[in-house]
Amino acid sequence: MATPLPPTFTVPASSTETRRDPLPHDVLPPLFNGEKVNILNIWKYLDWKHVIGLLVTPLVALYGMCTTELQTKTLVWSIVYYFATGLGITAGYHRLWAHRAYNAGPAMSFALALFGAGAVEGSIKWWSRGHRAHHRWTDTEKDPYSAHRGVFYSHLGWLLIKRPGWKIGHADVEDLNKNPLVQWQHKHYLILVILMGLVFPTAVAGLGWGDWRGGYFYAAILRLIFVHHATFCVNSLAHWLGDGPFDDRHTPRDHFITAFLTLGEGYHNFHHQFPQDYRSAIRFYQYDPTKWLIATCAFFGFASHLKTFPENEIKKGKLQMIEKKVLEKKTKLQWGTPIADLPILSFEDFQHACKNDRKQWILLEGVVYDVADFMAEHPGGEKYIKMGVGKDMTSAFNGGMYDHSNAARNLLSLMRVAVVEFGGEVEAQKSRPSVTVYGDHSKEE
Repeated sequence: MATPLPPTFTVPASSTETRRDPLPHDVLPPLFNGEKVNILNIWKYLDWKHVIGLLVTPLVALYGMCTTELQTKTLVWSIVYYFATGLGITAGYHRLWAHRAYNAGPAMSFALALFGAGAVEGSIKWWSRGHRAHHRWTDTEKDPYSAHRGVFYSHLGWLLIKRPGWKIGHADVEDLNKNPLVQWQHKHYLILVILMGLVFPTAVAGLGWGDWRGGYFYAAILRLIFVHHATFCVNSLAHWLGDGPFDDRHTPRDHFITAFLTLGEGYHNFHHQFPQDYRSAIRFYQYDPTKWLIATCAFFGFASHLKTFPENEIKKGKLQMIEKKVLEKKTKLQWGTPIADLPILSFEDFQHACKNDRKQWILLEGVVYDVADFMAEHPGGEKYIKMGVGKDMTSAFNGGMYDHSNAARNLLSLMRVAVVEFGGEVEAQKSRPSVTVYGDHSKEE
């Protein structure tokens, strides 16, 4: 049986081990040095391949929707391929290669590399390099899609500009450089994009049920737009919507709406705290199809070595955030003058003040309380509290006459006026509560 903790439990920790406060939300330095960017010169800073790709595809999709009937089979296939290519990013690019959260066998790795290419978001190597930099430099100027530059920038803007390479923080991708599949996909990325992003989804609908136009406009182009913005929401919405149950130092947030939009990547606060965990959602009822896919593949032998952070550490993070929120609420309440700040009286001074100065004071455990304004409100009756004026009522208060409630004990803290010294020693110091440390703050309990 575990040994019960004392009512106030202080966890010893070094300065390095102590949790840090949130990073200041400062305005980040401009992306480009020298010339001020405006409507007249912005064209020089745009990444035109991304601008054209991200602006033309919605126009093509709109034209297709206006001119091509959507067949039920094509709709179903578009949704299926949306999940296939989306999971190629979340289960492949993100959790397998960027974070090494599990090991995948040759067949699963190859499939994820192909479907990831079908999402048209760059090669595994390019995508993972940027994402590792995002985790290492979160919210700083070296973060490729820092949330501190605004929702639009983190969602889409970072792709539309030619950001100087030195402005992006370093990230180690040596493991990816040694991976034959990653290198093969990077080398042949353009042809794989054409085949998996356009030709394959179109051909399935065309050869399957004769809907070549629907396959192209819906399963290829419109599906691609949905996959893009689902992924982009991880960089934008997941740093803006929700709360931080595990940490508040950085902007990542947890929210079920973001999880639904991103195939389970919306529990982002957890992910940034425990990035090598193969899960994003740790509760069975939370939406995380990426986790379910990985676990299913592991069950059938296609994946292995699924990494999870120790439950003890996960609970620590959550508890520390609860403690911090409790402390923030406590600081908004009145707790009375700290015992260490009270003036020190002798017992004779205490009695003299009550007898000659008519102070309505009582003494409890070496602390003097002024009960003048409370006498008439005393639930036990005014005569009981009056008889304690000028006396040490510690025993009577704690069961000798009545064992008072915790509410009564809380109320006492607002009535402190002094502490009494007995024989050169302050009695109240013997029973002073310990100090509990939360982050960089200390508060008396």
